[in-house]
Amino acid sequence: MKSYGKNIRISPKKLRVIAEVVRGKKVEEALSFLKFAPKKGAKILYKLLFSAMKNAEHNDKQKSADLFLDTLIITKGIVYKRGRPVSRGRMHPILKRTSNIVLELQVK
Repeated sequence: MKSYGKNIRISPKKLRVIAEVVRGKKVEEALSFLKFAPKKGAKILYKLLFSAMKNAEHNDKQKSADLFLDTLIITKGIVYKRGRPVSRGRMHPILKRTSNIVLELQVK
């Protein structure tokens, strides 16, 4: 059971901090951690993991107690290039980074 998140507006570096904590855990345990973690990335991963769990229950007739996070891969998405005007008609670049998430659940 796989779930994907593409071009999510948070940098991969910030998202990997949360991903390291929940990788390999049971789904219910990971959801309870993500629900109360004070990070933006935790809310994003919570939604994706909850969706994957519900899809596994509905489509594959799996029990949520038997599921665990097998793989959680965070990769770089597209980068929005913006700029901040400075003197002499020049521009300082602002890079708005995005992330791609691949989440896979397995039955224990």
